[in-house]
Amino acid sequence: MNIPSDLKYSKEHEWVRVEGEHAVIGISDFAQGELGDIVFVEVETEGDSLDTDAVFGSIEAVKTVSDLFMPLSGEIVEFNTEIEANPEWVNSDPYGKGWIIKVKMSDASQLDALMDASAYGDLVGA
Repeated sequence: MNIPSDLKYSKEHEWVRVEGEHAVIGISDFAQGELGDIVFVEVETEGDSLDTDAVFGSIEAVKTVSDLFMPLSGEIVEFNTEIEANPEWVNSDPYGKGWIIKVKMSDASQLDALMDASAYGDLVGA
């Protein structure tokens, strides 16, 4: 299981990579493995400002549909439209081409409430 040390993680299995005032968000390698083959990612909240733990979209796998949760508050400024045609990227490259949204963070101090790689590894038993 891949848990990059330069990312932050939520208890709902989203990861966060900070790029200036923006946060790039996707689901962890653990989450994609638990879901199985991803067939569709839906995000209809682009342009919306959402609070921490709000649902920003859903991800559909062959066997289930799961909500996607905001790990921090902010405005969703971009949805990775490439994964509409290539949802398998969430499985094959969850921390790269399989990213889901970019958020303009409203409060960067919320990053402190997220887990580092070691704590997330403990959560998922890695």
